[in-house]
Amino acid sequence: MAMDEFPAVAWASANWASSILKEGQAFLGFTVLSELAQRSEYRRMSETIARDMTRKWIKLQAKGEGDKSERIKKLEDAMSRYDLKGIFQKVAEQDGYFGRGHIYVDLGTGNDPTELATPIGNGRNDASRNKVAKGSLRGFKAIEAMWVYPQDYNTSDPLSPNWYKPGSWIVNGKRVHASRLLTIVGREVPDILKPAYSFGGLSMSQIARPYVDNWLQVRQAVANIVTKFSTNVLKTNLAEKMTLTGVDQSLFTRIDFFNEFRTNDGLLLLDTAEEFENVAAPLSGLDAIQAQVQQHMAAVSGIPIVILLGIQPAGLNASSQGEIDTYHKWIHSWQERLFRPDLEKALDFIQLSEFGDVDPDITFKFEQLGELTEKEVAEVENIRAQTDVLYEENGILDVTEIRKRIANDEESPYQGLDVDDVPLPPPGESDDLDEVPEPDLTQREKVEAA
Repeated sequence: MAMDEFPAVAWASANWASSILKEGQAFLGFTVLSELAQRSEYRRMSETIARDMTRKWIKLQAKGEGDKSERIKKLEDAMSRYDLKGIFQKVAEQDGYFGRGHIYVDLGTGNDPTELATPIGNGRNDASRNKVAKGSLRGFKAIEAMWVYPQDYNTSDPLSPNWYKPGSWIVNGKRVHASRLLTIVGREVPDILKPAYSFGGLSMSQIARPYVDNWLQVRQAVANIVTKFSTNVLKTNLAEKMTLTGVDQSLFTRIDFFNEFRTNDGLLLLDTAEEFENVAAPLSGLDAIQAQVQQHMAAVSGIPIVILLGIQPAGLNASSQGEIDTYHKWIHSWQERLFRPDLEKALDFIQLSEFGDVDPDITFKFEQLGELTEKEVAEVENIRAQTDVLYEENGILDVTEIRKRIANDEESPYQGLDVDDVPLPPPGESDDLDEVPEPDLTQREKVEAA
């Protein structure tokens, strides 16, 4: 028998609901998450991750035979024209704020409800070739999760391909096929919770909320202590001032008089029957407590303190380079998991619109976030030069092939040099090269040669 109306049960249920909301164990709703996105603590986490995921972006490359540099150049121009980098950065921020983000593939059919409900494929199948004609792509648009509602998903057969996977979405009343909305969910929840989360995932804001709440409380408490760490106490005879009929107004007059002259610039006057005392709260250790609570926010987001908060580590020879390197590796794995599937589809749609077909040999890789110092770059170039000399001396590569590598190296100061314009060797070396030493022949070989 349900006992919802029983006071103790109702009180326990209310406290339980409040507890799981505060601890980030229940979906807060897009309205609350939108409000949290206004706070710098939540916003900086999502913006930092999204910024670093797109800061160095991608590099197109080709495999197989044939020169595809011209096609790659046109594809790079199209990526810039559609602002693909900015779109993916924005949708990564939305995933951090709301737990879900969408990229709408605009083929100019936004006003045709029948066409919007049809699939456009995965970029390489027949559906894509039929729907995405040359020049048909209008662009891409990031759409917040609040305006998108799931439809057509299976909750009865775990073996079905659409098990808890929406086949279409309702975008403000318009049914849009799932293939037209590239959906990004960074932190998926278990299947049983997906409908409660509107088929999104855990947002960074929801995960970090308990830690941000603790930080806000401690920050305010420390500010209150610093503001009111010192309290003045004036001891007087209250028995004469407080009676059954009320408080003598002269007491409040004395308090006002005391406050008026208690500054360091004023003269404090005390009656012979009064005593003055100053009680101050100790401030030592507050900075450590506040810093520790602040660092918890960096821990839950996975962002090093020096990047998230701009705080350098303290101590002799302290360095954050190890944490930064680990963070860069984590960002790279996050790019591969969160971006690559939908980014490959987006590039295929662009190729269909630009060229009429898709070249499967054109791929991409995510650029490494780590940057070398000038000294480290010089050391790497020196090692490469020594390696080239060994290859050339052992007949593995010739001078032209080595020059071609240098000319194609974007990081080299000699990028674009003329590969065929090989400089002459310095004077003296050419003469030595022209002199062919006589072979060391035996006496018999000399007689036979004569």
